[in-house]
Amino acid sequence: MPSQLTYPGVYVEEIPSGVRTISGVATSVGAFVGWLPKGGTERPELVLSWADFERKCGGLSHPKSLVAYAVYHFFLNGGQQAYVLRLAADDAAAAAATVSSLPFTASSPGRWANDYRVKITASSTPDRFRVEVQRAKQDGQPLEGPITVEIFESLSVDPDDARFAGAVINEESSFVTLAVPGGASAPADGEADLADGEDGEVLEPGTPAFEGTLAEKVRDGFARVDLFNLMAVPGLFTASVIEELQAFCLKRRAFYIADTSRDISFTALNTGGIPDATDNAKNGALYFPWVKAPDALQENRIREFPPSGFVAGIMARTDATRGVWKAPAGIDASITGAVALKIALTDLENGELNTKGANCLRQFPIYGSVVWGARTLQGNDERGSEWKYVPVRRTALYIEESLFRGLKWVVFEPNDEPLWAQIRLNVGAFLNDLFRQGAFQGRTPRDAYFVKCDKDTTTQNDINRGIVNILVGFAPLKPAEFVVLKLQQMAGQIQT
Repeated sequence: MPSQLTYPGVYVEEIPSGVRTISGVATSVGAFVGWLPKGGTERPELVLSWADFERKCGGLSHPKSLVAYAVYHFFLNGGQQAYVLRLAADDAAAAAATVSSLPFTASSPGRWANDYRVKITASSTPDRFRVEVQRAKQDGQPLEGPITVEIFESLSVDPDDARFAGAVINEESSFVTLAVPGGASAPADGEADLADGEDGEVLEPGTPAFEGTLAEKVRDGFARVDLFNLMAVPGLFTASVIEELQAFCLKRRAFYIADTSRDISFTALNTGGIPDATDNAKNGALYFPWVKAPDALQENRIREFPPSGFVAGIMARTDATRGVWKAPAGIDASITGAVALKIALTDLENGELNTKGANCLRQFPIYGSVVWGARTLQGNDERGSEWKYVPVRRTALYIEESLFRGLKWVVFEPNDEPLWAQIRLNVGAFLNDLFRQGAFQGRTPRDAYFVKCDKDTTTQNDINRGIVNILVGFAPLKPAEFVVLKLQQMAGQIQT
């Protein structure tokens, strides 16, 4: 609105340009689910490196924790960021200790907390005390001296105090929680080891204990996560559970990376082992066979691992170097850390599985182990899906999520031509940037994409109902899956 003109002089007004830059979202944030002996069981842990995963989730601590190996392979192959949801059995128990009448409990169940100690020191200030969390053991063996990992100063047992111990420790500690009993007095000096933590039953894919409520736990856990793109449950091969997870990924605009059973043969997979190409299957892809790689927990002896962790890392690496529109396959999609594959497929076997929507891992001279397929689970030739290829589907998800977040400013704006023009300008600028990066087909922007938002897409009835309709189309790049060479002999110079 213009300033009220009251005195003679010069008035300055800033006029908004109408440009609201739409930023592309991340495309390769991993989401891993599986049994772990350490880590959060309700809220997924955000890990930004393998070292971060070791601190928060214990690293490679159990040979049956396939998800720990998958996260390792993800970062090894180029992954940068991941959320990890820990599954724990009902009989897993959290370690606990009572120190000077204050009950402390480990932040999550498992034997990991048995290595820690809580120490209370009374302060010189009346009714104040300090709490230290110390690491006193390493894998159950006492250390030469305890290592302090957390300190909380000037605490109080008064619930109305700003430094109330229950609130401070429960909000800030990564290791313990505290339930201050009512009417507690300031504690005296004391210390005690956390004890009786148990890992509980090891949950493995293929068992009812692992899969019974898996989809529900994933929905509840990742409902709190703002953005993830690549989901994997390493070793899971039950089609009905994969279907539920793909349905969840469809709602969250994420992509599911599926494994086959470790022991399935080519024949069994080819004759009914590939999940049905349902509507949810456009947000998933299947990879076969398992990968042979060194196992750090077994003196680096060779062991077979599910491919999903490797593939998720390769997708992240490809996104960073080439873009989400580049198929995560080919000679550049080498599997770092692999020494061989469980099954060496032939070209004809690869062809059989490829036409049915299963992506093969292949072993080639010079190039080693590589991903040699880029089809979604709707990639069966008989279905003829428009979402046949992984990069096409993931590009669409990227555009959808970016526009979903970048157009929130439109809500409650006056729904008329000025708004529609702004929408066309901002969405067009975003798509034009992708076109310049080589994300679409076509020699000109007109050939590559369009944005339509006007009286044809938004009728008066839509306006009356508070709706603005935006139609966005793009010409995706599809991978050169079949390279055909045509050779012809020249019969020399024939004089005519």
